[in-house]
Amino acid sequence: MFLPTIPTPEELLDKGFNRAKKAANKVRSSNVPRQMKSKRIEEARVRTACQVIEESFKSILKKTPKVEEMPLFYQDYIDVVVGVDQLKKSLGALNWADGLINKLENQYIHKIRRSNPENASSIRNEAYGRISSVVNRIRDELEFLNYTKARLRNMPTVDFDAVTAVIAGFPNVGKSTLLRQITTAEPKVADYPFTTTGIQIGHLERKWQKYQIIDTPGLLDRPIDDMNTIELNAMVALEHLADVIIYIFDASETSGYPLDNQLKLYQSISKVFKIPIICIFNKIDLVEDEKKLEEYVVSVDDPLLITASEGSGVNQIIDKLEEFKK
Repeated sequence: MFLPTIPTPEELLDKGFNRAKKAANKVRSSNVPRQMKSKRIEEARVRTACQVIEESFKSILKKTPKVEEMPLFYQDYIDVVVGVDQLKKSLGALNWADGLINKLENQYIHKIRRSNPENASSIRNEAYGRISSVVNRIRDELEFLNYTKARLRNMPTVDFDAVTAVIAGFPNVGKSTLLRQITTAEPKVADYPFTTTGIQIGHLERKWQKYQIIDTPGLLDRPIDDMNTIELNAMVALEHLADVIIYIFDASETSGYPLDNQLKLYQSISKVFKIPIICIFNKIDLVEDEKKLEEYVVSVDDPLLITASEGSGVNQIIDKLEEFKK
């Protein structure tokens, strides 16, 4: 979990003022001299309300990892999903509110102590109004943090010590099916594009070496600036995690993407990422034009021909992965 629970302004204020009421009742039933009690009651209310809200802000700030101290993969992942700058801005707003409420606490306690007993409650009401105003001013930031918590709830946990293979290719070419065959992962598989909307990770171990296989959202043959958030997740995984790329061609073209386009994407990935690539032609069982396929097979280095849905050729891929032992 990247972020702790994020309260609404109403929840923060209710918690602070309810605790303040309990603190006031303790003073009311104490042995404080009667002439001093009214001021002590209002002082306890202001102090408790402020401290409860301050503690809530401090808890959120303390429990939220510093993005700049995280591995680059996570920094880019968070930036793609919610935006790092907006996240920092929202956390900065909490820090600002925390500091301002601390100042209000000191300011109004000082006012109450210097006031006449009959004025203490009106000063406390004024303090409550200022506290409420500060908390409500960061409503948008609290809502954004709650949105961020939801969006990052399933942020992948990456093993940076394992050999990592990132599966890439067009949508619906068989990436998720291959992940299920190689590992124990259970990604969603369906016959429509962009079934994988995030990064999914599977694991296997061979001869005491751990392997991490990452299923990425389908890529399309277009510039990075034109990619959607789903595609950018795949690019982040390729850039920061891959020791080797498993690039999948749909040999049958039943995914709806011509082999020519798939080859262009492969060539583009080869140029951008200076990482070894295992080339796989999947859905061999559905190929109708074998001569056309042969033209593309010979254009890549050492390709493997498989049918992932039946598990045919999967062991060849695992054998290839063993060449990248750490």
